[in-house]
Order: sequence, then C-alpha cells, then structure tokens
Amino acid sequence: MSLSIGIVGLPNVGKSTLFNALTRKSVPAENYPFCTIDPSVGVVAVPDERLQKLSDFSVSVKTVPAAVEFTDIAGLVKGASEGEGLGNKFLSHIRETDAIAQVVRIFEDENVIHVNAKIDPLKDIEVINLELVLADLQTATKRMHSLVKEVKAGKKEAIIEAGLLDKIIPALEAGKLASTVVADEFEAPFLKQLCLITSKPFLYVLNKKAGAKNLDESVRGAASEMDERWVKLMNFLEGGGTSEEVPPPYVIVDAGVEQELKDLDEVDKLEMREGLGAHNDGTDELIKRGYDLLGLITYFTTGTDETRAWTIKKGWTAPEAGTAIHTDFKEKFVRAEVIEWDKLLSVGSYAAAREKGLLRTEGKEYVVKDGDVIEFRV
Repeated sequence: MSLSIGIVGLPNVGKSTLFNALTRKSVPAENYPFCTIDPSVGVVAVPDERLQKLSDFSVSVKTVPAAVEFTDIAGLVKGASEGEGLGNKFLSHIRETDAIAQVVRIFEDENVIHVNAKIDPLKDIEVINLELVLADLQTATKRMHSLVKEVKAGKKEAIIEAGLLDKIIPALEAGKLASTVVADEFEAPFLKQLCLITSKPFLYVLNKKAGAKNLDESVRGAASEMDERWVKLMNFLEGGGTSEEVPPPYVIVDAGVEQELKDLDEVDKLEMREGLGAHNDGTDELIKRGYDLLGLITYFTTGTDETRAWTIKKGWTAPEAGTAIHTDFKEKFVRAEVIEWDKLLSVGSYAAAREKGLLRTEGKEYVVKDGDVIEFRV
C-alpha cells in the first residue's frame, strides 16, 4: 500500500532536516530558501514493539516492519498559489500526497534565517494554509465553471458535484480548509476526485531548537510560554477552549538532533543524546501519528521464516486485508485463523492458543483489528 505524507512549510523551518532524521537519507538541507526543488521520497519504518516481540516468539529469521512514505517538498512562500517561489510546481507535489505534515519553526537562531525575518509560528501556519486554500479555490472555481452546461442539462452527477462545490467554494473564500466541509455519501466520491489539498488530513510538526531540554528553552525570546505568540499558537492547536472544530493534531520534534547524530554508532549516539538532554527527538511519535493520520492499522503474520507487519486501512475485512500479501487473496479467500498478538504471546504457542479456544476461525465478513495475528487459508 503506497500512501505518502508530504512534509511542507516555509523555507528554513527544518523540513529537509526532519526528512533526514526520519529516513536517515541525506538530502540537501542548507541554510537558504528553495534548496529543495525536486521532492525527495523516503520509506520509513513504523516503530512497533509488538513486531519484535512476535519475531522473538517465533524465532524468525527475518523481521519486516510496516512502513509509511514521507515526501520532502520544497518551501512555500506567500504568493505560492500565484506561482511565487516556484509555487505552482511545489503545490502540484503536495497534491499528489495523501496527508500533510506541516513543519512549524518554534525556535530562535540568528544563524538560521527566516524567510519573513522574524519568528511567529501561528503567522507561518496562516501563510501556508492561506496559500493552500487559494490554490484549492482556483481548482474548485475552475471545476464549477466546467459543470455549468451539464447542470443545465440536468445531469444527475453534475448536479451533485455542483452542490458540493456550492459548499466548498464559500468555505475556501472565507479562508477555511476544505476539510471543514462535510460531504454526504453521494458527494464523497466527487470530493475525492477534486484532489483538493486542504481536504487532506493535516498534522502540525513543531520543530524545537536542537538539544533544547524543554519548549521554554527552545523558544525563549520568540514564543515562550509567557509570550503572546506561543499562547496564540497553543490556542489554535488545542482548540482555544471552543468546540466549533476538532483541534488539529500536532507533535513536537527536535529535528536537528538526529541530523547531528546520524553518522554515529548507537553507543556514541546514546552518549551524545544524554549530553544534549535529548532522550526523545519526537520522530517516532511523528511516524506513528502520521500512520494514524492516513487511517492505517497493522496486522501481523509470524513464523520461523519471517515475522511481518502488514499495513491496511481501518475497516478492511479479512479478504481485503489479504490483498496486502497478494492480490489473489481477496478472490481466493476461504477463511482466516486470527488471534490477538498479546494473547498469542501470553499462552506461548499456537497449539496452546488453539486448545484454549483463543485462535478463532473468521470468515469473509470479519473486520481486521489492529494487532491481529492472521494466517490466511486460500
């Protein structure tokens, strides 16, 4: 399953540094705008302690984790929707991804220039979101114009899509993301076809100063807890005490740490981390949140040859889940033997699980759950 998360943001907020930290893959991350022109793509293993426990249980020769794809997209600037800073090209790259991780700089560093010459995290978010909204407004308006003749002719599908656009366009004109518009079951397919950037799920990635022991140290003088800019950012991210919208998800990362440590061996890396006071750089949490953002879950297969984590969409039935292994599994599916991963480990063997009635036989209607260990019969 190929689903990707686009890493976006203003120039010089740490996008490429974060990408390097995530993928351990070296791409240019110099200190100037538009260093990244073509998107770099990296496949990142999803941290999951269950996988190794199952591999140890089965004494597997090979262990294969689930993965999620991250795409490093060049920095956007004000006016990107009109082509500023190669904006049209960059926007097309974002449109091809399935979710958006927007990197937001929350640290002061006079050695790292800011495209707007000052640090204001919420303002940065507003600039990026506005450009994405304006790009979507162009797309939606153009599509509405192309539907006029079909709507006049009474074509059912055109009428449904135009009705959807009648809700989306005013929202975009008001500066709101397309995701704030609820599409009904008839409109949903047309929303997907529109490929609007702001209809994708968003995750905000707050990039703190490398090695900072806490947020206050990272953003002191720019957006500390006593600073109005920090308060406004938190109000936005945590909903500001209102219930009008679901607060946007966010994670806090230290993108610079892994970049600094990437060439060290594990022992030196651990020692250096402790010296920096950076026991957790936040990238594992970002990967997990990104995986959830895409609506993905994991099931496992395990044996002496291999233990593997398979990626599927939430809500998939057993035959659909089988297609992660091979496309033929959906048509040839007979049944699946299923057990929760922790129950399998607790009883010690498949034989004991079968004896205790914990190993279930499931049919075509079974909806796979995160953490299931499955053996397919086809």
